[in-house]
Amino acid sequence: MITVHHLENSRSLRVLWLLEELGLPYEIIHYKRDPVTMLAPESLREIHPLGKAPILQDDDRVVAESGAILEYLLDHYGQGRFRPEPGAPGREAYQYWLHYAEGSLMPLLVMKLVFSRVPQSPMPFFIRPVARKISQGLNQGFLDPRLSDHLGFVERHLGEHVWFAGDEFSAADIQMSFPLQAALARAPGNMPNIRAFIERLENRPAYRKAEERGGSLKPLG
Repeated sequence: MITVHHLENSRSLRVLWLLEELGLPYEIIHYKRDPVTMLAPESLREIHPLGKAPILQDDDRVVAESGAILEYLLDHYGQGRFRPEPGAPGREAYQYWLHYAEGSLMPLLVMKLVFSRVPQSPMPFFIRPVARKISQGLNQGFLDPRLSDHLGFVERHLGEHVWFAGDEFSAADIQMSFPLQAALARAPGNMPNIRAFIERLENRPAYRKAEERGGSLKPLG
């Protein structure tokens, strides 16, 4: 039996979603975020030393990291579905976007979330204006221009392609979903192609089933 250690309102929804697309039976162990820090509970460290979700258990195997879990599921249960075969058109694009999601785009969005919280963090009142100014400066001078470059790059790609890896939906689209959902919540700007892409994903029956079992995503802020 496949078991997913699932943190509410997190990347691990993508794992539930692929399991639904594959039609595989699975169990969920639900974890709540700390209401103050919004971090995962320490109990997750009993499953994996880093204590981060998602974590997948398949008999005696323990697999962490979203992209690695998606690839594991496709390797063992995919039967050729949801990714182009090696050498096929779209395979290189599939691999690129699968890694780009967490390697390039998501770190910027995490930093933006962290710096947006700095002015609300506990601190002496006379420090707060300085912290706010530093946070605003980092957002405006560093994060926003880079996010604009990245989201413009993605927006142009989706203006020319329905899916990230070619003509068919793939696990790369699942992997790209979370950072783009976060971007729509945190990054200003007109992104009609990204919005249309997310609407296509969220209307898939398997996505809706994953939300029913794992809970809907809500912007952290």
